[in-house]
Amino acid sequence: MAKKLVIKVTAGADAPERCSQAFTVAAVAAASGVEVSLWLTGESSWFALPGRAAEFELPHAAPLPELIDGILAGGTITVCSQCAARRGIEEKDLIEGARIAGAQVFVSEIMPEGVQALVY
Repeated sequence: MAKKLVIKVTAGADAPERCSQAFTVAAVAAASGVEVSLWLTGESSWFALPGRAAEFELPHAAPLPELIDGILAGGTITVCSQCAARRGIEEKDLIEGARIAGAQVFVSEIMPEGVQALVY
């Protein structure tokens, strides 16, 4: 089993099934004891803002706020720095436990042996 799982979600409300799948996989992995790093890019960046995840709805899917809580309990949530800048999102705007970081941090997370990376 991987020591760490890095997931990059590129979809938000514009592709709800793909978005929900990424959050679900991240939350299940975290609940299983895997160290998880979830990266929010593109439209998924909005879900790092307070209240935005509660607006997301997808039939037969776990509520996004619950998935986020599960992810943060066993991992990290990072918003892409360029994606944040394009949307006017600053570190002070984020939910507790989330951060903004760039590509160099992403690369450093996916390069060590034993790390598995998924992109949704």
